[in-house]
Amino acid sequence: MIKYIKESLSQVYGNKPTRLSKAEQSDELKAIYQRKVGALSKEKLENARDEYHGSFIHKWKMRRWITLILVNFLFLLSYKFDIQLLEGALTASRFVGFHFADLNSALQVMLAYKHVVLNLLIGTTTVFTLWLLLGGRTFCSWVCPYHLLAEWAEFLHLWLVKKKLIKNHTFHRKTRSVLYVIFALLAFVSGYTVFEAISPTGIVSRAIIYGPGLALIWVGALLLFEVFYSRRAWCRYVCPIGITYAVVGTLSPVRITYNAEACHHEGDCRKLCEVPHVLDLTIRGRAHNVNQDVTSDCTRCGMCVDVCPTNSLNFKIIGLDKFL
Repeated sequence: MIKYIKESLSQVYGNKPTRLSKAEQSDELKAIYQRKVGALSKEKLENARDEYHGSFIHKWKMRRWITLILVNFLFLLSYKFDIQLLEGALTASRFVGFHFADLNSALQVMLAYKHVVLNLLIGTTTVFTLWLLLGGRTFCSWVCPYHLLAEWAEFLHLWLVKKKLIKNHTFHRKTRSVLYVIFALLAFVSGYTVFEAISPTGIVSRAIIYGPGLALIWVGALLLFEVFYSRRAWCRYVCPIGITYAVVGTLSPVRITYNAEACHHEGDCRKLCEVPHVLDLTIRGRAHNVNQDVTSDCTRCGMCVDVCPTNSLNFKIIGLDKFL
């Protein structure tokens, strides 16, 4: 557990996944890699991939999209019909009497106003407990409305790259950590929640519930930047919400686990992944153990589970995985 937490926090900060030398790998893991040498030709691998991809269903993606749309629709429904089921917006809300407050938003407010509001404290405790159980960055892919818009924009970006009309540009992953500190300092010094003013998560959430505003121009500009310049730039390199929940997620019992023996190392999972560094362990020779949990910087979107032709990636719940 300690090793998992250290590796997770290291990746959240922006470091590359730790690599073990061959001497540090277990004999069992080395034997698995050795058996695979020449065992599956490129042609056989392509045939196996095509056969699987011709029949598989985006099970987890559909579940995730439905959940995300329903959660955000509940906000709209509650506001329009005043049924007081889910009041507020994603930054701060109340569900049948229980206060919810986004952890990063609450931190910004506390830093800006220099005091702690009781309802805010109750709300963060509720949210912390919820995402501690479900997995830190589950919020990003299962609830955040901007994530869904960015995911659709990503399809267009990848199509343009495939047609060689544009090139994808990347930034250093530690940029997100630096910006996390900058946003916190800006809130503390200015007394204003600067990040909340530009956060597409909050802007889109409020637009869904209360109607569109001028702030959506900023969201549109972000999406255009991601389509034509940098794939999923906001989520990968800017948004501090991901860092906050990834830190919480280090203790979550819900994880995606990897089995090195079943893996064909064809790399389809990494091509789909929003945070592909967490799946570096699927590269031949990169796993630390035969069975290894993907770190908490993972959004638990499930796309890698959907696309894996050999079932080497799966969800698990610590303590219950032996019974499922």
